[in-house]
Amino acid sequence: MTPRSIRIIKNAATHVFLVVFGLFFLSPFLWIISTSLKPDEELFLWPPKWIPSTLMWSNFPDAISYFPFWHYLGNTMTITALATLGVLFSCPIVAYSLARIPWKGSKPLFGLTLIVMMLPYQVTMIPIFIVFKNLGWVGTNVPLWLPAFFGAPFYIFLLRQFFMGLPKELEDAGRIDGASEMRIYAQVMLPLCKPALLTVALFQVIGSWTDYQGPLIYLSDEAQYTLMLGLSSFKTQHGAEWQMMMATSAMITLPVIILYFVVQKAFIRGITFSGIK
Repeated sequence: MTPRSIRIIKNAATHVFLVVFGLFFLSPFLWIISTSLKPDEELFLWPPKWIPSTLMWSNFPDAISYFPFWHYLGNTMTITALATLGVLFSCPIVAYSLARIPWKGSKPLFGLTLIVMMLPYQVTMIPIFIVFKNLGWVGTNVPLWLPAFFGAPFYIFLLRQFFMGLPKELEDAGRIDGASEMRIYAQVMLPLCKPALLTVALFQVIGSWTDYQGPLIYLSDEAQYTLMLGLSSFKTQHGAEWQMMMATSAMITLPVIILYFVVQKAFIRGITFSGIK
């Protein structure tokens, strides 16, 4: 067997393995789609039936009309947009100061950032709730997006690592031209950080879009509910409308999948901290 044949076989085996592995991780979404199109009598069949005998496309418009879908969608988009704007405003400037500006106390502060990043949300949930309660913001959507404007430890860490990979000669050239530190940050370093910024934005969009615990804790008025809370509308005392719940879940999940495929190249570059070419 020639080296070329061996290489072709290895590539084919690798691709087969990746396809099977990909289908394994894709199977929950495929099950959501399958269930959303099933009639009632096929929901609990055993063994499960992946392809329904009759495709019930009416489950999707029925799900939208079952609860105020478009209103909840607007609430979700507002919270997601504000939270994403917040992390893109606060995290890069903090990360830049920790990575490129030498100042006393930067290393201990970065260490504290790492410690905070390791704390589970359940540890800080009650103290944060007490703070927002004393401010009178419980019952509004402010606690769901305002903290983003004060930075997020993981995003600061991610962006700091990216900034550290950029050549120092770039900022030195800016200083020689008489640029201030803020101008170097805004016009030289920040544009080069676009892959990492897109990565941060993607993480935050997914986090805010799919957040259930935050809205459950802080929102009490149904007019302010998000789509994730709206899914509970399909559960009643007499059971659950599984088809419509899965149809809504598919509609909620699809935008995130599309967004990932749109920014996947920048996402991979941001994760691997590739810097500039």
